[in-house]
Amino acid sequence: MTSTENCLGPFRLGAMFVERVWGRRDLAPWYDKTFAEPTGEAWLTGEDCVVESGPHAGKTLSDLERECGEALLGTKHAEFPLLVKMLFPQEKLSVQVHPDDAHAAALGGDARAKTECWYVLEASPGASIALGLKPGTTEAMVRSVLGQEGFEALLQPLPVTAGDMVYAEAGTVHAIGAGLVLLEVQQSSDTTYRLYDYGRPRELHLETGMKVMKIETASGRVLPRVVAGGTRLIGVRHFVVDRFDVAQGGSIAVQGMRAPECLIGLQGTGVVIGAGGDVELRAGQAVVVPACCENYRVEGECSFVRCSVPGSES
Repeated sequence: MTSTENCLGPFRLGAMFVERVWGRRDLAPWYDKTFAEPTGEAWLTGEDCVVESGPHAGKTLSDLERECGEALLGTKHAEFPLLVKMLFPQEKLSVQVHPDDAHAAALGGDARAKTECWYVLEASPGASIALGLKPGTTEAMVRSVLGQEGFEALLQPLPVTAGDMVYAEAGTVHAIGAGLVLLEVQQSSDTTYRLYDYGRPRELHLETGMKVMKIETASGRVLPRVVAGGTRLIGVRHFVVDRFDVAQGGSIAVQGMRAPECLIGLQGTGVVIGAGGDVELRAGQAVVVPACCENYRVEGECSFVRCSVPGSES
């Protein structure tokens, strides 16, 4: 590590937009821009996301990981532990599955575990997520429809509305539906195995997907609960997501973590005030609070979520 503990204050990351065949060209009102090609994802904590505030502006998140080390990441992480995205599906995503830690280790290569969750920000009437397999489904039944239209009949639909939190344990066969805007929080991984893709000319990963698929999982809707100053949307082994709502003229003090965390603006505008300086928090953007920040507060009229890793409270 080449930095000192006080090398970093909170800083804002610019979103990195990723083309997806199932995405949209207009991401309003979250982003004031249009795209020539369908864009499905805004990566908020990707390794190539660029710092937009403070003395490190212009560097990427991976640059800061190398330069600041423990001051940014704490003692338990070699990289930013969470990948946070916004998803904008205009069409269904593929029927897909991700490996858990054990399967990723067994597969080797570039495979990385991916347990994730989705906080529903917008939902059209009738919107749903296919989450897991219907009761009674067997592995033989799945294998018989791999890559085929009949696969959809095996999936369990989960109707969703704005404000829902959905947990997707690694190994869960799933397909995100159209008409949604989702905040996705996941392990730092983009490993995806497609089992069916509605006839689109993209690669399928049938045998590998079967290896990592689980017939039953703990996935499903998660009920919120009250925590100090806010609402816990989900708390599992890989991540914790809390929501905070700051009234006009108000302020929320947040206890620091021994690991990095990410604040995502949902509504309004706030200011994150930490030991290393202040940074504006706007809807659709991420402010990273480094591990070395012992505590901070958020002022202004705004709503935001805090994405962190469990077991790191100071």
